[in-house]
Amino acid sequence: MKLFGEKGMRCILLGVAMSAIASLLVIAVFIFHEGLPFILRVGPRAFLFASEWDPQRGKFGIYPMIVASLWVTLGAMLVGTPLGVAGAIFLNEFCPRSVTRIVKPTIELLAGIPSVVFGFIGVMVLAPLIRNHLGGPGLSVLTAAIILGIMVLPTIISISTDALAAVPNSYREGALALGATRWQSVHMVVLKAARTGIVASVILGMGRAVGETMAVIMVAGNAVKVPHSVLDSTRTLTANIALEMGYATGEHRQALFATGVVLFVAIMVLNTLASLAAKRKPRTS
Repeated sequence: MKLFGEKGMRCILLGVAMSAIASLLVIAVFIFHEGLPFILRVGPRAFLFASEWDPQRGKFGIYPMIVASLWVTLGAMLVGTPLGVAGAIFLNEFCPRSVTRIVKPTIELLAGIPSVVFGFIGVMVLAPLIRNHLGGPGLSVLTAAIILGIMVLPTIISISTDALAAVPNSYREGALALGATRWQSVHMVVLKAARTGIVASVILGMGRAVGETMAVIMVAGNAVKVPHSVLDSTRTLTANIALEMGYATGEHRQALFATGVVLFVAIMVLNTLASLAAKRKPRTS
């Protein structure tokens, strides 16, 4: 601070922040420059809603992969949201603070585990269990949903815990003074007050699930077809890009960048919804 002064440090921090924004802008411009012309040339309807993906024959329909991404993401949120919110409630409202200080950072460490490790566990442990007890090939929508549901837990638990901790203690004390039990005060007062933060955590977790690649490649089966059951193999948008970008050329490469445009827009919409949810003031009545 003495070397640069307050104004100098302000300029440095502003430059770092602007460099991050500039990097995001460059990435967005590059993806749209490569993929948007292909979408406009082929037509959004033919690209988004055609069911056949065969680049060798000029077929570039990504509808099966859109449906697969929606199935896998929805399944992941059905697994991750109840577990994540319940874990956050327990850590903040019922768990001793000494235990919370140990358990919460440990859960957040899950975010640092490489996705390939989760994929390996899915292939070696979860897929055989599903194949032997439920049927199907094992590498399926269900396997991918469970693995992704576990992977989004750190995001949901961390943000939801912070949202619950931000609720003033006077809300809890007021509910208890009116005769509510501990659980009733949490259910009827605290959760409603922290609702916007919890919703933001779920939406951000959904963005993580949509954008995950390596684990999905390993456990989803990579069959380019519309799944009709949670036990069917499938391929998501991110997996398709990762699997084929290494050898794609010409229109095939442009189609993969166009798929990236679809993903970019979807994740930006989710992040925008999360920001709007986080900015909403909680209802106190």
